[in-house]
Amino acid sequence: MTATPFGTGYARAYDALYEAKDYGAECDVLERVFRERSPVPVRSVLDLGCGTGGHAVRLAQRGYAVTGIDRSPGMLEAARAKASELAGSGSATFAQGDVRSFDLGGQTFDAAAMLFAVLGYQITNEDVLSTLKAVRRHLNPGGLFVFDVWYGPGVLTDPPGERIKEVPTAEGSILRVARGDLDVGRHTCTVSYDLLHIAGGRVVERTREAHPMRYFFPRELELFLSVSGFRLERIGCFEDIDRDPGARTWNIWVVARAV
Repeated sequence: MTATPFGTGYARAYDALYEAKDYGAECDVLERVFRERSPVPVRSVLDLGCGTGGHAVRLAQRGYAVTGIDRSPGMLEAARAKASELAGSGSATFAQGDVRSFDLGGQTFDAAAMLFAVLGYQITNEDVLSTLKAVRRHLNPGGLFVFDVWYGPGVLTDPPGERIKEVPTAEGSILRVARGDLDVGRHTCTVSYDLLHIAGGRVVERTREAHPMRYFFPRELELFLSVSGFRLERIGCFEDIDRDPGARTWNIWVVARAV
């Protein structure tokens, strides 16, 4: 297994694996939160753990000035390629950095987003707090922070098993096998990925990665946010932010405000 998630092999396969992900619908939720909860019109957005730019480029197409941060060079390469073909009134720029410690030299934003469970990659309490405090330093007072995480009650009620996904490519296909291993005491689930690139009926490349993921509970989220300079405003189901999460909910939206 690789020590760092989203290495070169996984980064190359990322867009193919998540081609069906509805980035547009998720950006619709972000825009709705911006309209309904921001004290000022949101024009600048910080996209943390931006990956290959799926959200950043779409937000830029809608007129926002977006800055994306990611630590994976391969993911950023794909994001910049998408941004080079950007059509719209906004902009998307990208920088390599760790969400726990990035520093944009005093630049601040109207809102920040951290999507696709990026906060869950921060396993320790120290890493969670470092990330949240770094976000707060880059937000204007009253700025919104919108993110999603795995929801603890749902993860424990419906533990992860083995999942197999195959997607076609121009050369053949990509087969991904994912297995989850819970550590209830540490609030983590380590997802082991085995990624096979198949061409001509044979495996031409194999990538193995382990992704330790943290899941969260409402009161610890409220405490983490409060200590970091935020006020928790909303926790809602990822499928419908207006619906309160239940015991079988796996993914949640979280909305917080910089205070």
